[in-house]
Amino acid sequence: MKLSDLPKRCFQGINPSIIATSDANGLPNVTYLSQVVYLDEGRVALSCQFFNKTKQNVLANPKAALQLLDPVTLDAYDIVVRYDHAESEGPLFEAMSRRIDAIASHTGMAGVFKLLSADVYLVVRVERVSGFMAPPPETAPEEPASAPPAWRSEIHGLQLVSQRMARAKDLESLLATTLESLEEAFGFAHGMVLLPDETGQRLFAIASRGYGDGGIGAEVGIGEGLIGTVARERCVLRVAGVGSELRYGRAIRASVHRAGGARSLSPEIPLPGLVDAQSQLALPLVVSDRLVGVIAVESRSPGMFEEWHEPYLEIIATQVALAIENMIRRERDAEAAVAPEAPRDDGRPSAVGRSASSGERTRRFRFYRHDDCVFVDDEYLIRNLPGRILWKILKTHAATGRVDFANRELRLDPSLGLPAIRDNLESRLVLLRKRLEQKCPDIALVSSGRGLFRLETGGPFILEELDGTTP
Repeated sequence: MKLSDLPKRCFQGINPSIIATSDANGLPNVTYLSQVVYLDEGRVALSCQFFNKTKQNVLANPKAALQLLDPVTLDAYDIVVRYDHAESEGPLFEAMSRRIDAIASHTGMAGVFKLLSADVYLVVRVERVSGFMAPPPETAPEEPASAPPAWRSEIHGLQLVSQRMARAKDLESLLATTLESLEEAFGFAHGMVLLPDETGQRLFAIASRGYGDGGIGAEVGIGEGLIGTVARERCVLRVAGVGSELRYGRAIRASVHRAGGARSLSPEIPLPGLVDAQSQLALPLVVSDRLVGVIAVESRSPGMFEEWHEPYLEIIATQVALAIENMIRRERDAEAAVAPEAPRDDGRPSAVGRSASSGERTRRFRFYRHDDCVFVDDEYLIRNLPGRILWKILKTHAATGRVDFANRELRLDPSLGLPAIRDNLESRLVLLRKRLEQKCPDIALVSSGRGLFRLETGGPFILEELDGTTP
């Protein structure tokens, strides 16, 4: 049989692949492989992360045998190969290295657990292993599976996502409907959209689906894990068998620790998403080579994301990136026509110091100046730029009773420290609204027009400002 006859899922790494080699004297060695990449009908590439016994053997005796498993049928395939050459740079090396880098940064092994080379092998022979699995017991024939609904086809899925995005009225609804459409069209029940913060060094989740209250506001550094690697490299990454990859990385970490190399290890990074995810796919949102954000989807099913999903979802990611840009530009054009509103007393009593009436709850907000972190009722709420914005609004309301605000006045306020170019204010306001909805629903920032919003308070609150860092 031919290499192309194997199902592509055999190369996803859901089940570990095995390589057998022997040294110049014929002494055999068998071990597991991190990656087996299909290149073409006559070649595969294997990851080499350590100059181990396998690499020593193929340099002395280039013939080797691989065994791959189909993760669905558990059919086994034996592949006889011959070592040809190693690549330590170029497109193949970079593509294989990104996946390892993502796992390494997650497990605190960046710089230690890395790809040394992408080793290219020529395929000599491919055979399906007969009798590898016992035949299934005799059972009554199953009813044929019904065909998937027409709207789940690729074209209809693309149409659904495009139509929903076109109907969105603001940035918040645009991102929410995008994730909703991906679930409806393709069954991606867990997904999030992350945008860069004002520093450009971290991403924050501004929209999520399938995580409850745990998704919004989650952060990841550029270069950390799958999402951070996608943001840094501006490339699509798909990983199947995430659990086994992490176990492998942690096993290497434990070996380094036992060997006395603990000082070279970084702490394992807690990343947003499912703790038991088995497959992940992340796509960069890029406009003119500038990172707008990242879409990340994941599943507890090891084979949820297939090879065709990558180019197909890249089309959707391009649409989303352009839609985000157009939405922000449209909101800023409308905002430019709104003059900053001067503080005024609208006759409403200040919430600070007012006695709570029957049934009202007095909220206590605490702001830590050193790291711009806001707590509400001793529970963390938000930090950085959104924290400074919230504190500015609450203090203004407490001093004047004012409730109406404009995006433009925030943008022009030097005390908030927004960057001069691409301040990301719109997305930070969306995040702030969502965090208030989750943690403090009686305090709300409600849109009152293009570039305008109103502070709504459901009860009194107390403000406390401290110089130190968060506890």
